[in-house]
Amino acid sequence: MKTKPDIIGDVRSFMKSRVILSAAELDFFSKLDGNFASAKDLADILGLDKKATTRLLDCLVTYNLLEKEKNRYRTTEKGSYLSSQNPKSVLPMIKHMNTIWDNWSRLTDIIKKGSSPIFRPVVDSEYKEDRNAFIGAMHVAAKRISKKIADAYDLSPFKKLLDIGAGSGAYTIAFLKKNPQLNAVIFDLESVIPITKEKIVENDLHHRVHFVTGDFYKDDLPVGCDLALLSAIIHQNSPQQNLELYRKIYHTLDPGGTLIIRDHIMDESRTNPPAGALFALNMLVNTPAGDTYTFEEVKDTLETAGFMEIKLVLSGKEMDCLVEATKPNIAGKFLLNKSFPHGPKGEVGKENKKNG
Repeated sequence: MKTKPDIIGDVRSFMKSRVILSAAELDFFSKLDGNFASAKDLADILGLDKKATTRLLDCLVTYNLLEKEKNRYRTTEKGSYLSSQNPKSVLPMIKHMNTIWDNWSRLTDIIKKGSSPIFRPVVDSEYKEDRNAFIGAMHVAAKRISKKIADAYDLSPFKKLLDIGAGSGAYTIAFLKKNPQLNAVIFDLESVIPITKEKIVENDLHHRVHFVTGDFYKDDLPVGCDLALLSAIIHQNSPQQNLELYRKIYHTLDPGGTLIIRDHIMDESRTNPPAGALFALNMLVNTPAGDTYTFEEVKDTLETAGFMEIKLVLSGKEMDCLVEATKPNIAGKFLLNKSFPHGPKGEVGKENKKNG
């Protein structure tokens, strides 16, 4: 007998999300990490209603995020990842999800109107808590994927990286650790750079990184780099904004330099990778004109900006796709004396081999 799909269960899953989001927002997991406490104790400390606190705590027990003994609660090993005391905490990511909950609740109206009526940049200095949560969230997400990409993609030919909108600097950190010949310039907003510096210093890479403050929508980019990185940037932009940004990068890169773009890169059906299809909606509700883009859309815009040899060199399912594009040298030809990678590590472009 064919099993009936659990559609109601799928729809009801938002309740579990809301329980965890609220508990994280109230910092239950940090307060109970390593310590048993009663619902009354926790409610008194945080200024909450005792009965409501008890109901939320009991629900968290059923999710194996808390354990309960004699009406006292403590964070489980699984739940400790939501505690600020855990070095591997995902709490910043959960806090960021809290900030976008309201926008997602307006999805029906947004589908009717085509855009979100409310847009507040989370990196805006006016909203320090949201900004720090967002950058912390991006760092949590980036640590594992950045190492994976640094291991897969050969950056040995390059000398200086320009990381545009670097956020926490996770990709600069991964790339520099993997490539001792590489130095970097990090370009980001004045309100973000102190957070980035902290991460770079923690990894003892400050002697290889130069910081420049600015807004890539308004300001010129630093010159003197043979490699530029746009990591998780193009999805927040409209096609026109991306074209303007590509042109700006084209003009600032050294002749023969390379631009790499990390993002969801969709197939022509726009349904694969599935996470990219969902992320397109996330951009719809949280940005004025952001989207996920197909490879052909990215390629066409890069070519309009002047780039050549545009290739999808890495593909994946979790925003780990990588597009590579090269700026021709002054004579309009590629620098063939330089082994630009046109694929994962070890796969040097065939054209370079033929002409080498």
